[in-house]
Amino acid sequence: MDKKSATDFSKADYILVVNKEYEIVYNSRYDKRMGASAGSSPYKNFFEMYPSISRGDSSIVKTMSTGVPVYHDIQEWTDINGKLYVTQNLTLPIFNEGQVVGVVELTKDLTNMGNLEDKPEFLKAINKEGKFHPNRDSGDRIRFEDILTINDGMLNAIEQAKAFASNNNPVLIYGETGTGKEMFAQAIINYMASPKQKVIIQNCAAVPDNLIEGILFGTTRGSYTGAENKKGLFEEADGGIFFLDELNAMPYSVQGKLLRVLQEGTFRPLGASKEKKVNVKIIAAINTDPMDAIENHTLRKDLFYRLSSNMIYLSPLRDRPDDIEYLTDNYIDYFNSVYGKNVKGISEELRDFFLEYKWEGNVRELKHVIEAMMTMTSSDVLDVKDIPVYLSGKQKERDKVTKDKSKGDTKVVIDFESNGMNLREAVDRLEREMIISVLSECGGNKTKAGEILGIPRQTLKYKIDRLNIPDDGEK
Repeated sequence: MDKKSATDFSKADYILVVNKEYEIVYNSRYDKRMGASAGSSPYKNFFEMYPSISRGDSSIVKTMSTGVPVYHDIQEWTDINGKLYVTQNLTLPIFNEGQVVGVVELTKDLTNMGNLEDKPEFLKAINKEGKFHPNRDSGDRIRFEDILTINDGMLNAIEQAKAFASNNNPVLIYGETGTGKEMFAQAIINYMASPKQKVIIQNCAAVPDNLIEGILFGTTRGSYTGAENKKGLFEEADGGIFFLDELNAMPYSVQGKLLRVLQEGTFRPLGASKEKKVNVKIIAAINTDPMDAIENHTLRKDLFYRLSSNMIYLSPLRDRPDDIEYLTDNYIDYFNSVYGKNVKGISEELRDFFLEYKWEGNVRELKHVIEAMMTMTSSDVLDVKDIPVYLSGKQKERDKVTKDKSKGDTKVVIDFESNGMNLREAVDRLEREMIISVLSECGGNKTKAGEILGIPRQTLKYKIDRLNIPDDGEK
């Protein structure tokens, strides 16, 4: 555990022991719901006792499943009575004859320590160190420091988001699926420090068109068959934040009512005769270019203009070669910890494949690909042979294209090797000459050259810099 030195768990506030059936065997903290005295053994189910902790986010489940210790720097949860706790946990496996038979969790109670900014310095440092837990374990705790990037455009987007969080105007985040729109929204929400009960999140694509208006704005008895007096999500979010994901999936007519909320702060529930007034910070996200959405009639032009004062664009991963390598390293470190592996990096061939692959699923796809490779490999270096099956065809296409483009140059490679070069140096030399030749044919236009070479412009620019190819402009 790289981080356990940050906290002295020899003085834990309490100890919890859970067996393989997720029954609480021991709890050192006195708890009337668990028995008459501390340490009693009522065999209560862990998830019944702490219903707010999902299996997907539970360090208990992760350690039980993998046998690997898990460290949670900040975990927020509620008990069976709804009481909120903030804790710092170190979860360790219990082995018997090589099998995990249970876990023991050592806990530091941070509940009464106030806002995160008031917590000890070691917690702030841990929050900034993303390698151990990329993007944290649960979205509702995402902060700007948890967004992993070294790309200038993304770093600028983070600064924009911080500025937009400081005013009352609505925010529009757009970018392809998997670029991190929800992560940015969560970071803005946490940056604004709104009470959790005043933060509403709704994916517009997850609600049928005929129901979404009532869900957002509320209903009155008799407005349609079976309708009852019910508050809408806007009313529940009054005084807080409303995040509308996939806004372009919202029906046109409902977008008109949303525009009125943005302009006047008022809306009328279905079937009501009176207006209601709310004060809500709107964060919206769409997975396409706003101009394309307007042209395709999935986004109202007037609504876009109202949202356009605070816009954040998240570029696709294929246009961020620096982030491809940076994220790969971080995800390898993370999954080493999760799965108890010792992978040190990736091969040069896999690195080139990653840089040339289009990543249509963006950062989310890269993370899942790395995880899939990490779970299967027995090597300490990931290679193209480890890539998931669905990518194998892409690799074969790439090999064919490379072979076709290098026809007539085979002798060059042989000459390189005969002059004492290794394969990597020979490939770099050949790649350099091909790029120089194509750039010359295109008059230095990188976009056209990238199309001929079959790689994105940003990847081409990265290779130009790496191979020290003369570059006389930004064409």
